[in-house]
Amino acid sequence: MNGIFFILRSGMPWADLPERYGPYTTVYNRFNRWQKAGVWGKLMDAVIAAYEVSGEKLQMIDSTSVRVHQQAAAPKN
Repeated sequence: MNGIFFILRSGMPWADLPERYGPYTTVYNRFNRWQKAGVWGKLMDAVIAAYEVSGEKLQMIDSTSVRVHQQAAAPKN
């Protein structure tokens, strides 16, 4: 799971997965099989259900909608 999370977090191609996570084909195949089996949907449903039971409000942010301010990306002088 750490290899899958690393790829999803970094956005890098599967082939560039660091060796410490094992062969990238194995990690990709596991991710793909779990996607087809609905494992990720069940995992999200469980997270949502846990928050509903606790009475807390669940908020998620899609990182594709988060932008860094222009000055944060500029090199320091």
